[in-house]
Amino acid sequence: MSRPRLRLLAPGAWAAFQLLSLPLHAQAPGAMPAAPMPSPSPASVPAEGQSQTGLLGQNVPFFDGGTDVMSWDGKHWNVNNQRLFRARFEKFLNAPEQTDADAKAYQAAIDQIMELLSPQNYDSAQLDKAWGLLHKASNYPLDAHLCDALANAIYSTWLANNEEDRLSRAATSLEQQRADLEWDAQRTAEDSNPNSIGKPADKNAAQAWLADQKSIRDLKMQPYVQRLTEVNAMIAANKVKREASQLQAKIEFQSLLVQLFMQRRFQHVLMGTGFYRHLFGDGDTALHMKKETQDLFTKTSGMPPTLGVLDSLSQEAIRDVKEGVDAYLFLLSKKELASATERLAETCVLGEYVPEVRNLSRDKKRQALLFLQKENQLLSAIDVKDYALAEKLVGELQDMATDFDASKPLAAIQTAKTVSAMHLAKAKTAAASGDRPTLESELKAAMEVWPRNPDLAQVSATIFHQADVQQQALSDLERLTAQHNYRQIFDDRVRFIAATALYPDRQESLRKVLDQMQQVEEAIIRSTELAQHGNYAGAWEGVEKATRIYPDDSKLNQLRAQYTTQAADFVRDVRTAQDQEKKGQTGSSLAWYLKAQKLYPESEFAQQGIERLAKAILPDAS
Repeated sequence: MSRPRLRLLAPGAWAAFQLLSLPLHAQAPGAMPAAPMPSPSPASVPAEGQSQTGLLGQNVPFFDGGTDVMSWDGKHWNVNNQRLFRARFEKFLNAPEQTDADAKAYQAAIDQIMELLSPQNYDSAQLDKAWGLLHKASNYPLDAHLCDALANAIYSTWLANNEEDRLSRAATSLEQQRADLEWDAQRTAEDSNPNSIGKPADKNAAQAWLADQKSIRDLKMQPYVQRLTEVNAMIAANKVKREASQLQAKIEFQSLLVQLFMQRRFQHVLMGTGFYRHLFGDGDTALHMKKETQDLFTKTSGMPPTLGVLDSLSQEAIRDVKEGVDAYLFLLSKKELASATERLAETCVLGEYVPEVRNLSRDKKRQALLFLQKENQLLSAIDVKDYALAEKLVGELQDMATDFDASKPLAAIQTAKTVSAMHLAKAKTAAASGDRPTLESELKAAMEVWPRNPDLAQVSATIFHQADVQQQALSDLERLTAQHNYRQIFDDRVRFIAATALYPDRQESLRKVLDQMQQVEEAIIRSTELAQHGNYAGAWEGVEKATRIYPDDSKLNQLRAQYTTQAADFVRDVRTAQDQEKKGQTGSSLAWYLKAQKLYPESEFAQQGIERLAKAILPDAS
């Protein structure tokens, strides 16, 4: 049996599903390959040497929707058959609904935060109020302190913004220093510009004088030039620090948002993107990730990795989860538990923490749990070849779910039963013919096909005790033959045929007896049919003819007596005609035959008697 298939999701939700794939991806990567799983089809396994994407030092999970096979970090398994997935899903099905006062208060706090962060309500006071509500929401067990993580990331961003303000003030001061130094250097250069006054007339002396003047000017400007170089370097370093500080804050915040998305905490993602847009007002919403991860987002969603993509995927996933819950409840009302369980499993994988999923009542979820348990029992029963239990479970599943497809399990069950029965039949034949090797091999084959076949033990016991049974049957055949009790031989012919299988001479004697008794049975059948139509004369005549050949058959004698009474007039006329014929009273005998023929025109006894007497009266007549 195949396990439940995934339904068609909306494009955004399907992209989110491919990115998420399994409940434990971002939470417990090392736990997933705990047990060996069925090998996927070749199409689902990356080719050798093929480059794989990476995220946080691990290969990015890849889900093949056609085969339900998940690939991650060099390992492959079917998500529907994965033990951890089943355990997590069954834990969810047994969990109580989260509709108590704390759950409602927690959801109200989340809704209030998202309302405060909406663009139409934004101002700095609303932002501070929303940040304060994060600490309130984090106090509820449902949150798992994820709101605290968001609040800490926001606080770190504020600290980074304060650091940026300090660096901005330092940059302003350095710019002022640079302007002052440039002015001082310019004034010094102008004051130290050599002129013709005091210049020697001699050409060589004039050149030496000019060199001395430039050296004096350079010495005066050197402190300004050196300090200006230092200030420029400080300005450049300060700019790098400002950019790095802002980029580091963005990367840390984005990493938290991606982690929340991978954990399927879509409401937290929406809150985080709302805070992000208010904290970083530069309009840059691109996600700063490695190229491999960017390619994963691009290929999955068809869009570049941005904050808007993360936001829209979360919104679409929430919408699809709500539709999945509605579909589950509708299918449940129609008693279509097979489809309902598939829909709920897909919905749980995609949005386990969405309120609509958590608010499902335990009673409604346990209906899917009972169906799932029965289905798993059916798979186990077929796996261990317990086809009697499997057939019983198929019936129970059909009663539970009107849409349960029983064709594959029933085909497997009936095929196994038929093959097992064929092997048992061959084993019986081999036992009857004394073929011990074939007997043992067929019994072994029957046991391998259906180990718990209830007929297997019975047939085995019968075969292994067949020697004594065969001897007893041969003894009974000899006794009944001596008694001319062919009727009993015919009635128990199956046992005697098997007993004489190894004795050709006895087979021939038995065959003759059975052929004779077959003729008797045919006569009885014909007479019975005539009697059923009210033709008791014909019925008696047929039985009478057979009795003359087989006078010792008890059944014939019983029917003969019965029909003699029912056709008394005809029987009297025929017997009287026969008695008169024996006495040589031709005319009287002919009259009685004619009278009998009048009662039963098709009578062979009357017709033959009339023909004999006519020849006796008119020997020359043709």
